[in-house]
Amino acid sequence: MSTHYDALIVMGFGGPTSMDQVEPFLKHITGGRITAERMAKVSEHYAHFGGVSPLNGQNQKLANDVAARLRDKGIDVPVYLTHAHVAPFPEQTLAQIVADGHERALVLVPAAYPSYVGCRSYREALAAATPVDDEGRPRLEIAKINPFYDMPAFVDAQIGLLEPVVRAHPDAKLLFTTHSLPTGLSETSGVGGDGYLKQHHRVIDQILAGLANKGLRPDWQLCYTSQGGAPGDTWLTPDVNDVIDELATQGVKEVIAVSIGFLSDHMEVIWDLDNEAAQTARGHGMGFYRVPTVANEPVFLDGLAELVARGLAGEDRRGDDDCGGEDCCPNPGGAVPAVRGVTP
Repeated sequence: MSTHYDALIVMGFGGPTSMDQVEPFLKHITGGRITAERMAKVSEHYAHFGGVSPLNGQNQKLANDVAARLRDKGIDVPVYLTHAHVAPFPEQTLAQIVADGHERALVLVPAAYPSYVGCRSYREALAAATPVDDEGRPRLEIAKINPFYDMPAFVDAQIGLLEPVVRAHPDAKLLFTTHSLPTGLSETSGVGGDGYLKQHHRVIDQILAGLANKGLRPDWQLCYTSQGGAPGDTWLTPDVNDVIDELATQGVKEVIAVSIGFLSDHMEVIWDLDNEAAQTARGHGMGFYRVPTVANEPVFLDGLAELVARGLAGEDRRGDDDCGGEDCCPNPGGAVPAVRGVTP
């Protein structure tokens, strides 16, 4: 089957593969704005896993799973994996794509919600890494798929994972968790601002409606993990551990945690939830149940492959409220060139 784009790139956040890579990785993602205290704390998290983040392997698996589903549809394009913060970096990957003779590449970033760090920063990195000819013209046409919080399969997968856990623990408090952001980045996210929180709440509303259709109506709250940053930054709250502490004072006996902000069980899930939040709950004698993320769910992967297939065909239904233009998720440091975003 012919496509408009002749290559697909899965561009992940990236993570270290050894303890020697942890410090440069953390400096790269923060632009060097990380305190010695924060560096030591996060390095300790990675040390529990030998310095190896599971994220790179998870994104490779995601790329393989999507590629297999595309082939089932008769779409056989090469799939490349690149990372924002560890090698292979975009400049390496895009140079290889050009060397392999490709002219147009579509990019999938495994991030469902808009923000500068989860949307525009990737578009900027791709623009900066695009090879040019002797006259400065791009040698590769690139577009990035916009955040896909509204993909039905994303919500369907969450409902399918949550239903048996909620049914088994009907009195548990359901904690929807996601990555905290600096409040300034949250306020400017999406088109017109506040897209990050608005879209999380839309997803939550759809999940709750799906559970209600199955006779399940849990009490719930949205809370955050992975707060970091430089001194003086203010971040979205409440932290999941603070919420669990408060629930304990209210006599809550069980909590269910589901990470709707991440697609796979990477470091900020297996440490922040499976370790820290679980310990907080158990310290209060509370039951703690963590629902898997969606990355391995067939319904999610089928939906994601269908989204990518439409994108590869050149479909773009981007509306005024969608990311992908100059008016979404602005760089707090000022305007920087970015590749366009598309909404297949």
